Amino acid sequence: MKLPHLVVSDRDGNIFEIPELSMAGMSLNAPTLPTEQELIPLPYGSDLYLLPERTAVGYDPRRKEFVEVKEYHGEPVFAAAAFMAPAYVQVYRSAFATPAGAPRLSLYSYTAVGWKNGQFYAAGKRIDPDLRQDLSTFNLNLVEQEARRMLRRYPQNRLTGHLIRNCVFRYGCPAARNFALGRWECPIPTSPGCNAACVGCISEQPAETGVRSTQDRLDFMPSVEEIVEFTVPHLKNAPRAVVSFGQGCEGEPLLAGPVIKEAIKEIRRCTDRGIININTNASRPAAVEELCKAGLDSIRVSLNSAQKGYYEAYYRPRHYTFEDVLESLRIMRRYNRWASINYFVFPGFTDHPAEVSALERLIGEVKINMIQARNLNIDPEWYIEELGLKELAASNGKAAAKPIGILAWIERISQKFPWIKWGYFNPPREEMQAGHYGWEGIRKPTL
Repeated sequence: MKLPHLVVSDRDGNIFEIPELSMAGMSLNAPTLPTEQELIPLPYGSDLYLLPERTAVGYDPRRKEFVEVKEYHGEPVFAAAAFMAPAYVQVYRSAFATPAGAPRLSLYSYTAVGWKNGQFYAAGKRIDPDLRQDLSTFNLNLVEQEARRMLRRYPQNRLTGHLIRNCVFRYGCPAARNFALGRWECPIPTSPGCNAACVGCISEQPAETGVRSTQDRLDFMPSVEEIVEFTVPHLKNAPRAVVSFGQGCEGEPLLAGPVIKEAIKEIRRCTDRGIININTNASRPAAVEELCKAGLDSIRVSLNSAQKGYYEAYYRPRHYTFEDVLESLRIMRRYNRWASINYFVFPGFTDHPAEVSALERLIGEVKINMIQARNLNIDPEWYIEELGLKELAASNGKAAAKPIGILAWIERISQKFPWIKWGYFNPPREEMQAGHYGWEGIRKPTL
């Protein structure tokens, strides 16, 4: 197969191909040639980025070696990358070299991208067929119209005001747009505080990192009444209805556990339709159990690694442990509730044999239902530095320690644990019941 050409950017952000060179990807710190199976047309709704001060790395088929490209036809050029649309998982990150003193990249994922036959190609895979956040499903004029209708419907509700004014109008959040349209999954941010200091936190970054948060964090804790007011109508009327505590524009929802518990109880007094979910770091097992008793249906637990040391290096937990996280997952399964992990994919690490083995142990012990594969939004070299992955990269020269590839990782987990559901989004009740995935139904809440 003839690989797509390398694409680069000029200093003004104009992205173009270099036909003399092939695109490359990066697995951890090693440049790699993608295979035909690892490439897809760049999904609609994706973005292309110039990577400031990064030197592009391509492959020279004549010399049969990877090369750094600092200029083309006498003009300076820089590395480029794709930020893929939701529901797609990265197979390789963009291949580039970073000179000393370069600023950190913003909090996005940077996927390898090339150009062939009149279109861009990305090193990725669609991991979830659900269309709920596909750009093509949004009529933006209708979103605007319905969002303003929501403001009129709930004029005194601070939380709906936040979701519309901040999330829809300011950031174009797909989940908030779906709430405005009265369909699918509805977000419920609740907590302004957090008990972790994640390296790549998208809602709060210390000034000394030199990186800006991609969105502002919620600055109040909503009341039970504010939560119930709009979630009950959503659950009663939305197709494939899900409501989810825990969003990117907040801290850790379990810190608002008592409010969430009472809100769940009240929601379930009003309707038994749909799924009540929480996206969380799972740091408080006792709180998770209380939410299960109240009627929580599913949990999505964020993990960058199934290995304690790497987990703690990224999350930097405050007053909780990795074992607490695992215990929360065990509690969900003891209550026969749906348990997913929100697993941050980082090519070369996620598919490294040591990490794969650790994930297999976690699945075998906890019997989770689902892996939601998400691209990690962070400067990759910052991540490698913070987690101490340079030694892991050096070990890749040993045959037994080489990453197996993201596609092979998915295939291996699927074969070993055939009940596992792969995806990107929190599933509605219909998918849980249709697919089973080791799930036998949700018990009635204990009120």
